[in-house]
Amino acid sequence: MLLQKEVLVMANENQKDFNAMLKESKGMPKIKIVTDEKTIQKYGGTKMFFAAPLMYDEIMKRVPEGKLLTTGKIREFLAWKNNADFTEPITAGSFISIAAWASVQRDKDPTPYWRTLKNEGELNPKYPGGIEAQKEKLESEGHTVIKRGRTNLRYYVLDFEQALYEL
Repeated sequence: MLLQKEVLVMANENQKDFNAMLKESKGMPKIKIVTDEKTIQKYGGTKMFFAAPLMYDEIMKRVPEGKLLTTGKIREFLAWKNNADFTEPITAGSFISIAAWASVQRDKDPTPYWRTLKNEGELNPKYPGGIEAQKEKLESEGHTVIKRGRTNLRYYVLDFEQALYEL
């Protein structure tokens, strides 16, 4: 198993202060009204919510051992909680990764980021230590990780829906 400091050096992320990034609100939270028809059709409405990075971290910290969340479930919850139709997807993915990296840079108050999966139960290669580290943590909590694909291998938690945490 890799030590946290080794993971940071390997990923070349040791030069960034992710905890500072986590606390930057950048004018969020906010709602933006979209008018692009393709976006409205794709996401089912006009009210797009931009959550602050810390909001993702706070939700991810709620997930107890043995339970899981997906990026999509977090986004749905944040949209619902803030009377929006959907949550902006690009910042969501970025802020979830920032929460993960911030956690490994802290000595206390960890975020169990490995319990937050991509949609469809897929592991997140952008987390500290990549797929292998997340896989190891999930399997140690009793989850079964499977791989799919022949050339473009992807890893998923088997039957992840049964372990979803209710927000």
